[in-house]
Amino acid sequence: MDSLEHGTAAMAEIPRFDDGMVNIQELIRVMAESLVNEIMDAQAEDACADGNQRNGYRERTLATSVGAINLRIPKLRRGSYFPEDLLVRYSRADRAVIAAVSEMVANGVSTRKAGRVAASLGMDRMSASQVSRICGSLDEIVADLQGRDLSDVAFPYVWVDATYVECRDGGHVSPCALVTAIGAGSDGYRRLLGLDAVDTESHAGWLAFLRSLRERGVGGVLCVTSDAHEGLRRAIEEVFPGAAWQRCVVHLMRNAASCAPTRQKRAAVLAILHAVFDERDPALVRELYHLACGEMADICPRAADLLEDAEADALAYLDFPYAHHRRLRTNNVQERANREIKRRSRVVQVFPSRRSLIRMLGAVLSEMDEDWASRRWFAEESIALATSPSKTPLPAPSYDGTAEEHARRIMEVVVADNPIGRRAA
Repeated sequence: MDSLEHGTAAMAEIPRFDDGMVNIQELIRVMAESLVNEIMDAQAEDACADGNQRNGYRERTLATSVGAINLRIPKLRRGSYFPEDLLVRYSRADRAVIAAVSEMVANGVSTRKAGRVAASLGMDRMSASQVSRICGSLDEIVADLQGRDLSDVAFPYVWVDATYVECRDGGHVSPCALVTAIGAGSDGYRRLLGLDAVDTESHAGWLAFLRSLRERGVGGVLCVTSDAHEGLRRAIEEVFPGAAWQRCVVHLMRNAASCAPTRQKRAAVLAILHAVFDERDPALVRELYHLACGEMADICPRAADLLEDAEADALAYLDFPYAHHRRLRTNNVQERANREIKRRSRVVQVFPSRRSLIRMLGAVLSEMDEDWASRRWFAEESIALATSPSKTPLPAPSYDGTAEEHARRIMEVVVADNPIGRRAA
């Protein structure tokens, strides 16, 4: 009878919703609070086995994934007691909460929204500043990403770029350049080689960034793909002597189109350049490029001059294995990473400091790096062709006649389809 009465009383104490359903989360919270306090009491009793005595408790609230629990940490008359295996000193949140909040912020949830989500889970008084402090756990992840040794493999291909994010610095808000480098290793995997925040894309800034990559073991570089920033190009030549520089053809097309004074001429410039870079056969691409320069002279002389000056850099990818051309000729791998960075940083709008910028966006890039490590980007046989001393055979041309004849036919069709640009010249 006594056990029945005890069970009925226990059932009455079970937390329930207004409709009578058991509140499982609150039940787990109460049980966790009771269990942790019982464990600490038992450990304190063991500590008093040598004649020491208990001296009350000190109260402390800990945010957990099931809600806030009230801890009664025993005090001793001699010495001190702290449950090192249960709690982290000075922490008001357990590791599960730290991991959850950090993951929310890394996935683009603002600190205020993360605080509201935490409150909805029963974690009272989780302010935006507390969320920011919790996210300090991301610093270790980002520091490891920025300082890890990269000398275990060679990196024949490297892509470099910068994207601008608003950041508060020196009491005012200004754009801050987040510079990143992505490499394709000799094992076929992509890796994030480095990231940093700089004021402007100056030669000095790029030089310091690329030198930091060399110091951490980035070597064996055969080709670096980027846009045509003069300071970056000079830094590449100094840090990776002997490596080819591939000017991103997408950026080149945009630059050429921006030289045209009218919308019709811009459309014609883009149509001609698309015809050039849509082809895969190296000989045909080179012939089309020369013809494009001639056609451009009639449509937009400034664009023609730009293309003539950029020929060697725009077509550098043709000297590498055929299977790698599509990935080498553009900076698309960086553009995709930049889009994800922008998406995640949009909710923040303005970062309070460079440290917070590196913390959050470094966590985003670390997540990408982990995803890249799960699958090869180049097959082992394919990436080995980059360092092979012998030239790889090219596929047979898909056209009849010589590359020069076929290039003329293609250009005639493109010009015929875009007569406005020529007529408006």
